[in-house]
Amino acid sequence: MIKLAKSKIIIVEGAQGAGKTTITDFLRNTVKHTNLYRLSGVSDSTITGLEKSKKMYYNLLDYMKNMENLDINLLFDRTFFSEENYCRLGKKEYSFTEVYNDLLEKFSKLDFDIFYLTVYLEDESLYEERLKREGKVEPSYARFSSENSINQQREYLKMADEIKKEYSNIHVFNIENSKDISETEACLRKILL
Repeated sequence: MIKLAKSKIIIVEGAQGAGKTTITDFLRNTVKHTNLYRLSGVSDSTITGLEKSKKMYYNLLDYMKNMENLDINLLFDRTFFSEENYCRLGKKEYSFTEVYNDLLEKFSKLDFDIFYLTVYLEDESLYEERLKREGKVEPSYARFSSENSINQQREYLKMADEIKKEYSNIHVFNIENSKDISETEACLRKILL
């Protein structure tokens, strides 16, 4: 168990249907003094979207920097990691990797206890049922489908491995979320409390 005095910054990433909303709602209500941010990214998947994404995520990083040492935990449901994931999968007309690497380097130096959580389903066939959603807005560049979610999941898990190897100060955890939610919650408590 990791226990440090610094405020936490918790990034929750994962494929559509993996359970990020459920997990971030639980963490928001469980980890004291935590603000939850849900980001959807930039919908422009053309080359002009690159400049919009750069502006959005560098401003977000500045915001995070300004929140250092305020005794507030920051919890994000998606950030610039999602942008990199979608670009790696060819969902955007541009590469985000150079910007992503720079953002990740700066992110790793923030004065927070940094957690990167990848939510995934060991049984990938569960995405079919989980993606039957009513009332959820689909991004035009990443329609809800089990195939899309499986590809996203595999890429997120690769990204988590890369981060773990490169940045020893980022606590990287893969959270398997197909079991009973109480088991997932117990796992999250052990990691974060």
